[in-house]
Amino acid sequence: MAINFNKAEFILSAVKQSTFIRDGRPQIAFAGRSNVGKSSVINRLLNRKNFARVGATPGKTTQVNYFLIDKQIYLTDLPGYGYAKVSKAERDRWGRLMENYFQEPELITAGVLIVDSRHAPTADDVTMCQWFKESGCPMVVVANKLDKLKKREIEPNLQRVRDVLELGEDVPVVPFSAEKGDGKTELLALLTQLVQK
Repeated sequence: MAINFNKAEFILSAVKQSTFIRDGRPQIAFAGRSNVGKSSVINRLLNRKNFARVGATPGKTTQVNYFLIDKQIYLTDLPGYGYAKVSKAERDRWGRLMENYFQEPELITAGVLIVDSRHAPTADDVTMCQWFKESGCPMVVVANKLDKLKKREIEPNLQRVRDVLELGEDVPVVPFSAEKGDGKTELLALLTQLVQK
């Protein structure tokens, strides 16, 4: 099945478990730290400017946002973690929401974890990666902000991401630039593959 990622519509923001979408369509869950450029990656994939809101203040995504792609699959944008200047109560609420989303069997078809290619993954990234592994779904790691690296830094930095997250050989790490579009074709091909398994 070919998927036209340019045909995207926003469906809903789920603030609690009862509003998660359960209509049997595949769901690709996007997760990443609050300031890692998750919305920018999504916008680049969908060829849109401000489709997923790009916040000047990190931590703008506080719900599970559902985007329906080509009437066939959902791209779910999970709350950013680890940075946003919000109250502990609000952070706990996001945490519960995420936990509920991950604990529900059959919801997630594939996971996309976005990390910053310039730095080693954080403890929060490692935890998030663990959640994806435990959910049993296939995953892709996107090393964003590639345009900020020098050529010679790329390979060692990608290897560091792999080592810190303890990724198996079967987990692709895609060097990506939301700014310039590097890695977009490869990532779209991988996502199409994952939802067809």
